[in-house]
Amino acid sequence: MERSARDPAEQAKRDLARVTAALAAAEERPGQQEMTAAIATAIASKRHLVVQAGTGTGKSAAYLIPAITSAALRNAERDGAGDGTPGSRPIVVVTVSKALQDQLATKDLPFIEAHLGVPFDWAILKGRSNYLCLQRIRENAQGAAGTRRGRQKSTDSEGAGAGQGVLDLGVAAINDLPSEVRVEIKRLTDWSAVTKTGDQSELDWSPSDRAWSEVSVGSEECPGGQRCPMGAECFAEAARARAAVADVTVVNTFLYGLDVASDGAILPDHDVVIFDEAHQLEDVMSDTVGVSIGPGRFTRVAQALRRVVEDPLLIGAVSDIAPLLREVLAPEVGNRLPNPLPVAIANALVEGRLRLDRASEALRNIDSSITDRHGDAKQRLLRAATLILRLAENIDVTLGFGEQYVAFVSGGPEVPRLEVAPLEVGPVMAKGVWSKRTAILTSATIPASLAERVGLPAGTTDSLDVGSPFDYENNGLLYCAMHLPDPRNNGYAAALHDELAALIIAAGGRTLALFTSWKAMDLAAEAVKAMLLKQGATHHVYTQRDLPKPALIRAFSEDPESCLFATAGFFQGVDIPGDTLTLVTIDRIPFPRPDDPLLSARREQLGAAAFRTIDVPRASMLLAQAAGRLIRTATDRGVVAVFDSRLGTANYRWDLVRALPPMKRTRHRAEAEEFLRNLRN
Repeated sequence: MERSARDPAEQAKRDLARVTAALAAAEERPGQQEMTAAIATAIASKRHLVVQAGTGTGKSAAYLIPAITSAALRNAERDGAGDGTPGSRPIVVVTVSKALQDQLATKDLPFIEAHLGVPFDWAILKGRSNYLCLQRIRENAQGAAGTRRGRQKSTDSEGAGAGQGVLDLGVAAINDLPSEVRVEIKRLTDWSAVTKTGDQSELDWSPSDRAWSEVSVGSEECPGGQRCPMGAECFAEAARARAAVADVTVVNTFLYGLDVASDGAILPDHDVVIFDEAHQLEDVMSDTVGVSIGPGRFTRVAQALRRVVEDPLLIGAVSDIAPLLREVLAPEVGNRLPNPLPVAIANALVEGRLRLDRASEALRNIDSSITDRHGDAKQRLLRAATLILRLAENIDVTLGFGEQYVAFVSGGPEVPRLEVAPLEVGPVMAKGVWSKRTAILTSATIPASLAERVGLPAGTTDSLDVGSPFDYENNGLLYCAMHLPDPRNNGYAAALHDELAALIIAAGGRTLALFTSWKAMDLAAEAVKAMLLKQGATHHVYTQRDLPKPALIRAFSEDPESCLFATAGFFQGVDIPGDTLTLVTIDRIPFPRPDDPLLSARREQLGAAAFRTIDVPRASMLLAQAAGRLIRTATDRGVVAVFDSRLGTANYRWDLVRALPPMKRTRHRAEAEEFLRNLRN
């Protein structure tokens, strides 16, 4: 097919029309067309673009098609030049989750390939721990067979204390695992012989974390395909090889962050990057370009050493750092830490670093002539050495973090983690992304401060809001219960419960009630159940504590007159179309915690502007995400009820309202009840 680069926007729109015409329920979506044209123009002009595309836009096709056609146009120009001019480099699509990666791989990209008329290749690339490790499987098979080929003892009389160690050439550790875990490992081993990708997502069952950890390795442990006897057959290496030559590579945000942090060591060089669900970009990048150290990392090192050496003193010395670190971190959970770190924490890290050094020395002193003759033992040694090196490097960074970073403790008392994150991700993104390639950022909800927070250069960045194809004005109603007390005042909880019960009865169940805390959810569930029972209503009330998330959504969807009470984890990523859901309630404006250690440091940096720059945009984004659970298709109808009077009275209220779908608005409960009763009838 002849393609012209004179007007890339028109070419992309024609390609979009060709693909969407093949849909079973094809319909014209002006917002999708506008988004496609804008992305094609941005790529051609090498300008960054931020696109807000509401639910129902069809944004996956809207960004994939112009990216693919722009690459085809550049390749056509190269071929026409005939002078050896390099063609286009790959396009990288960055999703917020592995689930969305799999959707693109199994649904969107195959459909586009079948109907676009432009040949292209794509690849899905995930972190190493998502793939089977054939080397680990081979070692496990030998261990299960009871293979023990002897050991190499230290010649130093001071033994492990001097960092010598004893090399264990056997792998019998698998025989020490619980029987149910060994059964799962056997199933995974059998699957390794037939799978083409080794990708865990292709399994039709869910192995336990313990079993999967025995047949996989993380990036912090793997020494790399070139140093592994199974490197030529490695599933993770094969995925990287496919990504290196693909026209489109799909990764998750965490892996992309690791690539930025490693200065491009993971992904192929690329001309264009597309960030889907870009509203989470700042937080994920903070996590990945920073450092995280918890007790579990020392436990993993000890486990790796146990597979290599028979030296209880050495292994125990490393293992003992885990409870020590837990003890000093647990009291600081949720707190920001000073620089330099508190003495107890710094001492624990220093002691851990010294013991890692001794373990590393013990591995270096093992006779290489023996490990060379026993490749599996050599691989176990390499993995242990790599794990030690990465953890030691992270400790060095943590002990010497600069003023542009913040240290804090996350997690819980049993699993605390010491985090070191950048105050701003903008400089990192500017150096690693914005200055190197064209970036497209898109989401159904884009915080007003996103471009500034991630450091997009104002002079080369455009913004666009293409809206949504849904008729929110006629199909939805936004109800703000302005007569309720301020959520921070006494009497608010009781008034909320009364309001919620009345709306549930009007809706006939069919309610997703969202809360900003577990405590608020539990109190509301108990109170509302009693109120419904008193009024003779039989609507079942599920709570987030009842079942795992997928099972909970399924149970709610299959019982149209039930209710589901949940917390912030259900504000996004929940898709329940149809009349099972006609009422979404939100207890209060979801402002971020005032004591969040990283955000509090950023607030201090911004001063008086912090509330408008950090808190209001985050709250408006989360509120819009929560409200977006209601209308998922063109025929969905219902009410979004917000039980926070500040939505109608605060001086920042319009920042919040403008972020919400453009529904009719009311402050009268009777109107909301009538709307809901009409839907039932």
